[in-house]
Amino acid sequence: MDAIHVRDLRLWAHVGVLDHERRDGQWFRLDLSLWLDLSQSAADDDLAFSADYSLAIRDLQQLSRSIRCLTIEHFSEQVLNRLESLYGPVPMRVELSKCAAPVPGFSGVVSVERFRHQPPTHADS
Repeated sequence: MDAIHVRDLRLWAHVGVLDHERRDGQWFRLDLSLWLDLSQSAADDDLAFSADYSLAIRDLQQLSRSIRCLTIEHFSEQVLNRLESLYGPVPMRVELSKCAAPVPGFSGVVSVERFRHQPPTHADS
């Protein structure tokens, strides 16, 4: 199986357990992967046999502007739902990261990684 990867999509969203996170919003980073057969698109140079990733980017930007929720887990579920509505039940993976978690003394990144329609392992591909 082939894959399309979109990495480092930055999204401003109103997601978080703390009131000010939902009120003021904050930056998130999204990486996504879609596994599909790209051989015909590659041979024919035809987007119709691929997945137009620009549709996902625009749709996920719109989602991030409208969502209000407590957890990045719920946000990631909405991302997976949007991707499935665009591309169907293809194997997909998302990693959604909160760029600045409001935890005193912590300057790292917090992420959730989610799969839907499990992608093939390297042994399977």
